[in-house]
Amino acid sequence: MAAAAAISAPPRPHRPALSLHPSPSSCSPAASASPLPMRALPILRRCLRRPLTTAVHAVKQDAAVWTPAPVSAVGAATVDGSIFHVAVDLSDAAGLADSYTSPGQYLQIRVPSAGEELKPAFMAVASPPGAGARFEFLVKSVPGTTAERLCGLRDGDVVELGAVMGKGFPLERITPADAAQTVLIFAAGTGISTIRSLVEFGFGANERSDVRLYYGARSLETMAYQDRFENWVSAGLKIIPVLSQPDDSWKGERGYAQHAFLRAKNIVNPSSTGAVLCGQRQMQEEVTSALVADGVSQAKILTNF
Repeated sequence: MAAAAAISAPPRPHRPALSLHPSPSSCSPAASASPLPMRALPILRRCLRRPLTTAVHAVKQDAAVWTPAPVSAVGAATVDGSIFHVAVDLSDAAGLADSYTSPGQYLQIRVPSAGEELKPAFMAVASPPGAGARFEFLVKSVPGTTAERLCGLRDGDVVELGAVMGKGFPLERITPADAAQTVLIFAAGTGISTIRSLVEFGFGANERSDVRLYYGARSLETMAYQDRFENWVSAGLKIIPVLSQPDDSWKGERGYAQHAFLRAKNIVNPSSTGAVLCGQRQMQEEVTSALVADGVSQAKILTNF
């Protein structure tokens, strides 16, 4: 964040303009043999005080927002190599690690470079809160973006992380488990990163009667975290992969995650049903409309923003 620009007071006729950036020549008691008129002193004090205070505040704010940290791991997260796993070491940034308290929170990340400056990328933290001095991210490589640079980093390269943002998923709305014995989870693409955070953080899935994860991807080759499915099932989830472009050998659900749900639905008790959504807007809107029409409380349909 750049320091705020100083704004000069307009010069009065026939008087020299007042500098807003004091120097020894303008502030020293012996700077001039001709003192300023008394009526100009209040203007000088205001002009000197305000821009300097604003600039200092901006510098401090910028220093607080961006935290440098080394990359500790980069590798392909999918068979086709379109999505990457990126881990950042926060051993020297304990305050930032501790500020991550709820699954679904996110931050900005940028890659210092001597080349073209790119916009920071918003990234959800994929690792669960309390997992140690390390943030993990699921990153889709998109040409010409910060995400592409992240995917090309090596261990030891430095990135800069912004402050943790958002409140995450409001899990208190489906807690305790009796408040939502059925929890329907929907994710598509890299949206699965926040669901990983949720599942591995824990929300009492084993205490509920029906917890389903509808996970959409183009194909199995573009589906991340398949190596974690067994652990997620042990935690109480039923995983329903939904492929929009599968090969001929695929025998499971086809299309998009929301369509697989709409074909089955199977909501036994709407008043004891909740949902967690992370993915494209169209998917979230279609799922929300269907659930509300079936009597599920809007308050129990959770998003992370």
